[in-house]
Amino acid sequence: MDSSFTDLLRRHLRFLPADQPLEADAPLRDLGLTSMQAIEVMFDIEDLYGVSLEDDQLNDTTFSTPEHLWQAVNDARTRAAA
Repeated sequence: MDSSFTDLLRRHLRFLPADQPLEADAPLRDLGLTSMQAIEVMFDIEDLYGVSLEDDQLNDTTFSTPEHLWQAVNDARTRAAA
């Protein structure tokens, strides 16, 4: 995960203290990510990276942890670069 992604995601995690690192395997729901915020995260990803997630990636698994979401973003970036 790059720092831009971590900063983007952190803005939507109201239960993650500012002084606590965002762990790759942290459950995003437990940190405060709601379904509405997940939509906002998708828009932020589109703005920051210029990519959209595939429809089949818009699921609970993708948005379960920062690591899963980052992998989906990387996959989208790879597809866009091809």
